[in-house]
Amino acid sequence: MKSTAYENAAFDYIVVGAGSAGCVLANRLSEDPGIKVLLLEAGGSDWNPWLHVPVGYFRTMHNPSTDWCYLTDPDRGINDRRLQWPRGKVLGGSSALNGLLYIRGQREDYDDWARAGNSGWDYESVLPYFKKSECQSRGENAYHGVDGPLHVSDLRLKREIADRFIEAAKTVGIPQNDDVNGARQEGVGYFQQTAHKGLRCSAAKAFLKPALNRPNLTLIKRAHCLRLLLEEKSVVGVEYEENGRVHQALTRLEVILSSGAIGSPQILQCSGIGNPEHLQRVGLPCRHELPGVGENLQDHLQVRLVFKTRCRTLNDEVRHPLRKLAVGAQYLFSRTGPLTLAASQVCIFTQSREGLERPDIQFHMQPLSADKPAEGVHPFSAFTSSVCQLRPHSRGYVRVTSLDPKKYPSIQPNYLSAEEDCRVVVNAIKVARKIAAAKPLAEVITEEYIPGEAYASDRELLEAARQYSQSIYHPAGTCKMGHDDLAVVDDELRVHGLKGLRVVDASIMPTIVSGNTNAPTIMIAEKAADLIKAAQAQQARAS
Repeated sequence: MKSTAYENAAFDYIVVGAGSAGCVLANRLSEDPGIKVLLLEAGGSDWNPWLHVPVGYFRTMHNPSTDWCYLTDPDRGINDRRLQWPRGKVLGGSSALNGLLYIRGQREDYDDWARAGNSGWDYESVLPYFKKSECQSRGENAYHGVDGPLHVSDLRLKREIADRFIEAAKTVGIPQNDDVNGARQEGVGYFQQTAHKGLRCSAAKAFLKPALNRPNLTLIKRAHCLRLLLEEKSVVGVEYEENGRVHQALTRLEVILSSGAIGSPQILQCSGIGNPEHLQRVGLPCRHELPGVGENLQDHLQVRLVFKTRCRTLNDEVRHPLRKLAVGAQYLFSRTGPLTLAASQVCIFTQSREGLERPDIQFHMQPLSADKPAEGVHPFSAFTSSVCQLRPHSRGYVRVTSLDPKKYPSIQPNYLSAEEDCRVVVNAIKVARKIAAAKPLAEVITEEYIPGEAYASDRELLEAARQYSQSIYHPAGTCKMGHDDLAVVDDELRVHGLKGLRVVDASIMPTIVSGNTNAPTIMIAEKAADLIKAAQAQQARAS
C-alpha cells in the first residue's frame, strides 16, 4: 500500500517519455478533466523545421539535439561492427525523426501474442485500436478509420524506377497489394506514410499538441528520468533531473514508462529492478527481481543492395546545388517533390523460400542510393533494394554498465546469431537479385554496385550480409509481455510483482511485429490507455 504522503501527490499518473506511446497516453488519460497527468520528456520541443519536413530525417537522425545517438556494442554477427541506433530525443520521440512508414504487421503476430497467454492482444482485439488512432486519407473501411488524429496518406512522390521495381516483383510472382495493412499483407505496392498535406504527422503533432491546453496535463521538457521511487513493492513516483537540478514527482495511482526499448529497461535497472546478478556486478542493489528486464532484444536487420541504372533516379535530382534549390522551391510552393520522400517508396512482403505460409521478409525500395544519408547521394544513377527478415530468432540485450543513470547502456543485438536467421538472409539476397533480373527492371540496371556479383555462393552471401547490413531501427522486446520467467509485464502491461507501475512502448512486444514498429507502438498505447482507465474505474467502484 502507498503511504498517506503519496495519496496527497500532485499527479494521478506520471508518464515518462513523450514519444510515440507517451504522447498517446498523455492525450487519452487527460481526456478526463478530473485526472492529473504529468508527462516528462528528456528532449526538447520539436521546433526544428526539419522535424516537420518528411525527408528531414536526413538532418535529424544522428543529430544530438534531436537524437539520443545510441551506438551498439561490437557484434560478432556483423563482423564486430557497431551500428548507429537513432532514437528520438524530442517531443514525439522516434515518430518525429523516423521514416514515416505506416505498417501494422501481420494478423498472426498478434494472434501469436494471445496464444502465448496474453489475453486481449489477438488481432481482432487490437484492430479497433489501430482504427481509433487513424485518419486514413483513402477513407473508412473494415480495416481503417478516419476519426483519429494520426494522418495516414499516400506518397506524394513517385518515380519511374519505383514503377519498374513493382512490375519486376509482379513478374517473379509477387502479387500487387495496394493495402498491406488490410485483409492481407503479402504483396508489392507503394508505402503509405504518416503525413498530412506534405508535412510529417508525428505523435506529438497528432496526440500531444491538441491536449497541451488542458489544465490537468503538465509537460516538463528536458526532464531526464533518473530512477523510480519505490516504497516496498509499490512505485510511488520518479526522480528526474531538469536544468541540473534533481526533483521528485509523486503519483497517487501509477507511473507509466514509455521511454522505448532502450530507455524503459535502463530506467528499471537503474531503479534496482532486474536481474540480481547483473545489477550486483554494476553495484546496484536489487530492489525487485525481474530477470527479463533488458533481455529479449529484437531488431530488423536489413541488407541493402544498390544497383546502378541507366535511367535517372533521385540521385540525379538532388546531387547538384541548383537542382537542390529547385527541389526546395517545389516543396515550398506545392508541398510536393523529393522533400516529401518517406524512408522508402515501395514495400514488398514475401517469402524467402517456397513452402512458407506467411511472408518472412520485407523490402524497402528507395529511388536513390548513398553510403550514409548525411554524406549525400552517390554521384551516379542508382536505387536501393533493402531486404530484412521480419521475425528474427536472434536475441540480444540492453544492460546498464554504470551507477550513473545518464550513462548509455550496453546494447548488444546479437545479429545473425541464430542459424535460421543466417539461412533467411542468404535467401533474401537471392530474392532481391531475382527481382533485379526481371523485366522491366533488368532493362535499366547496369551493375550491382553493393554488394557486387563477386559475392555468389551461400557462404559469400552470408559474408555480404555480415559486412553490408544495417539496422532499420526497430528495437523491441526488452520488457516483454507474458507470464514466463523472462516476462516483465502482464497482459495489462503492469510490471510483475510491483504496484503502481506499467510499461507501455515497443519494449513490451513478446516477439517483434512483422514490419515497421511505429504504428504498432501507437496501437499499444491506445489499448493501454483503455486498460488504465478500466482499472481506475474498477478501483473507484471498490473504494
